[in-house]
Amino acid sequence: MTPLSLSCRDLPGGVLVTVIGELDASNSTRLESFTERHLRPGAGMVLDLGGLSFMDSRGLHVLLRLNAAVLEHGGVLRLAGVQELPARVLQVTGVWSSLTVHAGVGDAVAAMGAQRPDSLRESS
Repeated sequence: MTPLSLSCRDLPGGVLVTVIGELDASNSTRLESFTERHLRPGAGMVLDLGGLSFMDSRGLHVLLRLNAAVLEHGGVLRLAGVQELPARVLQVTGVWSSLTVHAGVGDAVAAMGAQRPDSLRESS
């Protein structure tokens, strides 16, 4: 089994899921199950992929299904910090342009917060 580390943190307007290791046929269902448990109606999700060094076609399919699930729940899936090899898979398959991709977690979190309805924003 290929090593994969997953963690989740609640954020205003959604959740941040950090993915570290390699995402392939041996563990893609683990990521799918983990993220499904953290879906909330109207909430977005940021996937921090800065520590993801490899992704195969099974991982790609999980991202596509997750994107559809987050949209169905009324949120936006944002990928952040996509590294060279996973980025190449997303680009070669044409999936890159159908997902919301940010350079880093900070950008993705800021965009998620900016997209929240006024009634859900935290008071300053």
